[in-house]
Amino acid sequence: MAALLDHPVASTSYTWTASGRRANSRRQSAVARAAAVEEAPLAAALRPTRTDFPILRQSVNERPLVYLDNAATSQKPLQVLRAMDEYYGEGGYNSNVHRGVHALSARATTAYEDARAKVARFINASSPQEIVYTRNATEAINLVANTWGAANLHQGDEIVLSVAEHHSNIVPWQLLAQRQGLVLKFVELSGTEELDLAQLATLITPRTRLVSLVHVSNMLGCVLPAQRVAEMAHAVGAKLLLDCCQSVPNMPVDVQSLGADFIVASSHKMCGPTGIGFLWGRLSLLEEMPPWMGGGEMIQDVRLEASTYAEPPSRFEAGTPAIAEAIGLGAACDYLTGLGMQQVAAHERELGAYLYAKLRRIDRVRIYGPSPEAAQGRAALATFNVEGIHPTDISTILDTTGVAVRSGHLCTQPVHRHLGISSSVRASPYIYNTALEVDAFVDALTDSIKFFT
Repeated sequence: MAALLDHPVASTSYTWTASGRRANSRRQSAVARAAAVEEAPLAAALRPTRTDFPILRQSVNERPLVYLDNAATSQKPLQVLRAMDEYYGEGGYNSNVHRGVHALSARATTAYEDARAKVARFINASSPQEIVYTRNATEAINLVANTWGAANLHQGDEIVLSVAEHHSNIVPWQLLAQRQGLVLKFVELSGTEELDLAQLATLITPRTRLVSLVHVSNMLGCVLPAQRVAEMAHAVGAKLLLDCCQSVPNMPVDVQSLGADFIVASSHKMCGPTGIGFLWGRLSLLEEMPPWMGGGEMIQDVRLEASTYAEPPSRFEAGTPAIAEAIGLGAACDYLTGLGMQQVAAHERELGAYLYAKLRRIDRVRIYGPSPEAAQGRAALATFNVEGIHPTDISTILDTTGVAVRSGHLCTQPVHRHLGISSSVRASPYIYNTALEVDAFVDALTDSIKFFT
């Protein structure tokens, strides 16, 4: 923890010991606290500049913003904002793609497809052809359900999910199951509150056609051993889809070694803009999948009697796409690649362990998911409840101190019910967060608990 904790802070309000504890009062001015956060280094191997993220310099309720809601959406660096502004702004090249031969259209098309290639490199896809742009990860899962699923799944076939899935990886399969008479099975949690792989092995049968699981849980923080699960699925001829919304932004994801057949992810959780995500699929599978939405540019030839369709990925990208957003996603891939995803993962492990350790020492706090010691892998997020205090009350009080966290069911109602709760609080740091901010959050949480006691 030395890289995160053993550092001087340019503020008379703080004195840090080697253990990372403050030796004097927790009270500090907003100006001093902001200066301390700006100067606090991240993990030794990771040096993104907080000034890359201008939104972090603001105050909320006269306190410096401590943004710990990154599992919901990340902030955007200047590099991404500039890339999108260059498309729309003075001297820019705002134009439709794949439709014109004039200079602006050619430039826009090149930037749009260059961004696809950047996404492909970021996850080590075999070809940019394997990257399908979607509005978000939700649409990507729906695309698979309504193309591959509709064409390949039949009455009595089985899909294996888990109780820990985001609603976006449950509802599309429920809709498909209702239409096609499919059987949905759900993996529950082990004693350490990870997905129970022993139970998973019993749920996968010769009738299983698809296993669709979260790679990193946005509620529990547990990391799925994807290669092992892929072996289980492929042993019976099933395909594996992974929801990688919480893994692609936070750790190296290599689809060549992951073992999945499809993965989905969202731009806005990985420093990119909202309104765009992507599906990666093995090209051999994409080539066999029928189109889902019809319209311009997904066609090869249109006649009054019938139409033929373009090759992937164009087959699945009907209509004018989110061009500026795709360019922004490409810039986000460049930004994270420049930091180094191994370094990003190391920073998150370190800061996540520190966050967990600090929370664990607070009376009446119940943290969900595996402990860092017990886990096969744990993300840098902590979902918790405080005995006797509603999660919304906690997050509301934290907001008055400038600390932003998430409260509610986190789009994971089934796992909340499985754990006997209806809602929770989640703190989720990212690349620009520091140990000082974790301490500010824990201090504010401790004061909140005292307020309600």
